[in-house]
Amino acid sequence: MNRRQLRPTDVKRLNREWRRRTEGRLSLIVESVTQPFNLGSILRTAAVFGVESLWLTGNSADPAHPQVGKVALGTERKIAVRRTTSADAVAEARDAGYGVVAVELTEDATPLHEAHLDGDVCLAVGGEDHGCSPALLGAVDAVAFIPQIGRVGSLNVAVAAAIAMAETRNREWQREPAQR
Repeated sequence: MNRRQLRPTDVKRLNREWRRRTEGRLSLIVESVTQPFNLGSILRTAAVFGVESLWLTGNSADPAHPQVGKVALGTERKIAVRRTTSADAVAEARDAGYGVVAVELTEDATPLHEAHLDGDVCLAVGGEDHGCSPALLGAVDAVAFIPQIGRVGSLNVAVAAAIAMAETRNREWQREPAQR
């Protein structure tokens, strides 16, 4: 079989079709992600999955840092980024109608593929070393974890955020239009 890669206009058409199938809003709280490359990767992935708002909390890297831009490739300009506290970010997300789900390993966490990710969802991820703070975990509506079967106990925060964003969109796209 002779396959060809899509040309830029084909990709734009494909992306437009998927935007039409997407009704739910997705936002993100990024708490104390200190490595600029991780923040740049999160911003780029967030732009790909149509994240509307991104709250930076704690001591997260500055989106204007050159290493953030090197990875984000300008996509950081496509998302409304706001710096605040974790408590205020959760409160603002709820006021905007989002259900807030932290991605973290806790005793009561639900596997991500079974988590309630319907409607408008705001995902929360925590820093590279310590994950989400107790204050953030206490403020969110639910906690979900990414099941891992390998011999490594954790994922890079940018990878975890990407998996969670993809799972959230995937859930919506698998529902019938009347269920969205």
